[in-house]
Amino acid sequence: MYHRVMTVTGISNLSVEPNVVEVQLEVVTEGMSLSQVQQENADTMNQVIQALLQLGIARENIQTTAYTINPKYDYVDGTQVFRGYEVTNAITVKIKDIDQAGNVIDVAVQNGINRVSNIQFTVENKDVYYKQALSSALKDAYAKAQTLANTMQIGIAPYPIKIIEKISEAPITYKAYATMEAATPIEPGQIVISATVEAQFHY
Repeated sequence: MYHRVMTVTGISNLSVEPNVVEVQLEVVTEGMSLSQVQQENADTMNQVIQALLQLGIARENIQTTAYTINPKYDYVDGTQVFRGYEVTNAITVKIKDIDQAGNVIDVAVQNGINRVSNIQFTVENKDVYYKQALSSALKDAYAKAQTLANTMQIGIAPYPIKIIEKISEAPITYKAYATMEAATPIEPGQIVISATVEAQFHY
């Protein structure tokens, strides 16, 4: 008969190749006339979007993520001097062919993008991999419980009385900045999908 409770933590890390990259592209425009700056910014961003569409990027994979208008000031001898407006228009582009990511950035820069704020790699079917990692994490917990039981020369119940899934996810983000050089190198590496469970066994 089992009377005590043993608590163990199972961990699994699964390395997978990313199959999607999301890039945030920005057009930043400055000038004294707000309407003129807005129009120039809009014209440039429309040109960028048309270029991306011609590359085969689906329109639903191009989304506006930020639009800001900031007045700019200088301080001369303690006096605030207005020096114009800065308009920033940001879009996020989802690229399903990672090999084309560098070319997408280059074309965007050639058409007016002057800031690439971040590049994020991920997997589109991440849930499938996470479930694999979750299964492995539970097996790891059971193996640890068996190891502890063998060390103490006791038996444990074959099934856990409680399982807690520990949720902790930190997306991998790569910072980058646009340049006018052709063939921008984009190296995705691998993404590690982790799963952790806490399991309790009677012994």
